[in-house]
Amino acid sequence: MFFLVYKYSLKVYKFGYVILIKFINEIICNNFMKLLLTSNGICNESLKKTLKELVGKEEIRTAFIPTAANQIGDDKDWLIKNLYEFHQLGYTDIIDIAVLDMKLCLERIKKCNVICVGGGDTTYLIEKMRESGFDKELNELLKTRVYVGISAGSIVTCKSLWGSSEYVYDKISSSVPKGLGFVDFNFIPHLNSEDFPKVKFQNFEKISKENPGEEIYVCDNESGLKIEDGEIEIISEGETYYFLN
Repeated sequence: MFFLVYKYSLKVYKFGYVILIKFINEIICNNFMKLLLTSNGICNESLKKTLKELVGKEEIRTAFIPTAANQIGDDKDWLIKNLYEFHQLGYTDIIDIAVLDMKLCLERIKKCNVICVGGGDTTYLIEKMRESGFDKELNELLKTRVYVGISAGSIVTCKSLWGSSEYVYDKISSSVPKGLGFVDFNFIPHLNSEDFPKVKFQNFEKISKENPGEEIYVCDNESGLKIEDGEIEIISEGETYYFLN
């Protein structure tokens, strides 16, 4: 179900399981940025194709930021999978902004044309981005690079961290930490995932009504949002929903 307002033009295309929906969003911040916000990484051919299109003719060279995973004590099979996906695409450097000096981080990031910020603890991630000064460097870096977010790495691009599981089931308020503000909507990953049982369509129908005026994209693990020149395109081999009340 989609709730639309006048500031969007809508085009819908269906190709088998792949549904592409374009919204022309007039309130996207930083229109020069190329973003690919995902739930689960570059996990299917549609997302892989989209990343290649965003990068262009150059070989993909990725600076992978795993920092959000530092706080997660579980099996890191998901992180290894995400890293392997980028390894298959080309050069991949692993750069932990919580550990390395920012000058060294920037030297290595500038050798890359993709910055991928991985999943994990969203609040910890934004704290380390600010403590390290990485948040202040991103605007300049992303003038010539593609940003890929995975789960927490996608949520931090929003105006607040409300899309993170520790906040999303409460009403949006000033107590929720601010995000980077690259986009003016809320991104919710892991729709219908067994690991996140509350992320269901029915729950977000209710949550959307409790938070009028808030734009919410809810993506499953086979989906993502491509953002280029202020235009949002849903790239999906699964399900994605847009809510606005």
